[in-house]
Amino acid sequence: MRILLAPALCLAMAVPALAGDVTHFTLDNGLEAVVIEDHRAPVVVQMVWYKAGAADEVRGKSGIAHYLEHLMFKGTDQMASGELSKTVSANGGSDNAFTSADYTAYYQRIAADRLGLVMKMEADRMRHLKISPDDWKTERDVILEERAQRTDSDPGALFSEQRNAAQYLNSPYGTPIIGWRQEMEALTRDDAIAWYKRYYAPNNAVLVVAGDVTPDQVKALAAEYYGPLEPSADIPPRARPQEPPQLAERRLRFEDARVAQPLLTRSYLAPERNPGDQKEAAALTILAEILGGNPQTSVLARKLIFGAGTAIYASAFYDGMSIDKTSFALSVMPANDTSLEEAEAGLDRALGEFLKEGIDDAQFERIRTQIRAAEVYAEDNTEGLAQRYGEALASGFTIADVQSWPEDLMSVTEEDVMTAARKLFDKRASVTGYLTRPAPPAAPAEAPAAEVTQ
Repeated sequence: MRILLAPALCLAMAVPALAGDVTHFTLDNGLEAVVIEDHRAPVVVQMVWYKAGAADEVRGKSGIAHYLEHLMFKGTDQMASGELSKTVSANGGSDNAFTSADYTAYYQRIAADRLGLVMKMEADRMRHLKISPDDWKTERDVILEERAQRTDSDPGALFSEQRNAAQYLNSPYGTPIIGWRQEMEALTRDDAIAWYKRYYAPNNAVLVVAGDVTPDQVKALAAEYYGPLEPSADIPPRARPQEPPQLAERRLRFEDARVAQPLLTRSYLAPERNPGDQKEAAALTILAEILGGNPQTSVLARKLIFGAGTAIYASAFYDGMSIDKTSFALSVMPANDTSLEEAEAGLDRALGEFLKEGIDDAQFERIRTQIRAAEVYAEDNTEGLAQRYGEALASGFTIADVQSWPEDLMSVTEEDVMTAARKLFDKRASVTGYLTRPAPPAAPAEAPAAEVTQ
């Protein structure tokens, strides 16, 4: 069970393939389904995506989406606690789940002739989950321990959590997906049941099946196992608080004795990909590649690492697959003899020079070549394709949006990228963070020597 903080910074992962063998249908109860055919191996991946994530939580109940993800592996009237995972494993497969700000997903990878088996179990827990008085307390302890191991014991994770909270003053994206500890400690069985009943229904889910199957097979199985499930009539709309205009630069300094290497970050609130209108997000995606995508040839690498020598690492990150506004982030790890203040001054100079100089034509063409190659490579990753379609549909996008994304990227011009950069890089609308160790305590001043008189 995982929490998705952000996708890997890899252009190939950001580019969905132009999959010709994609079928899309909707059952009478509202369950949306996608079938991706791949007959190279007798294997299938089933994924169920719910249109509910951490950003849909009620204030004061943070962590409930991830908490229920754990509880979904408990029993139903037909399955004992843990039986689903044990059955998948006994049949040579694997399963897991993950929670993000915008969705929660469950998946199994198994032999194609076992698809009906995993569909039956997944459909059963979609509407018939049983949470015993013992299960909810035990699993709450599990998520608290997960927070202790993954966040509280990691200064980098704590730093990211604090920066995120500073980035989003009003949007629920500022709340950690795993939850704030004091709110996690107060979660109850009733909270979990209320969340389950509110969001877990066929008309709030997307089924993705990829692998050695045909659309007719999947339609028949989906109608048999998911079709009888009753839809919910009162699923709330995804209307979330939005960010107000940022009028002043925000800064934070996070000190922790466990920090091994200082780090500077700078992030800006940025437009997300929008269904039917992905051009600006495509330009920002390419901007991130130009600035920090390649550790040898990117703008920040050339200027800060190989040029001024003030950094040993520099990167840029943007992920537009988001329901509400997202962020564009830059990171710099200073060289040993460079302070964070000097590293920040170097970053400012590099950005200023880039805005004046523009884009190197050869670099831009290399990135276009990488995009074309990524389209081909993505077709080989069936599970990756399933994830891309599921994430998109669970976030309000369409099949057409997924399939047009590579073309949107390829249509971006150098001027489009520079226009997006000039609009984005306003330091007054940024959040700058320093991650560092505490300064050593100052040595006590020596007492003045006593005056000797004759």
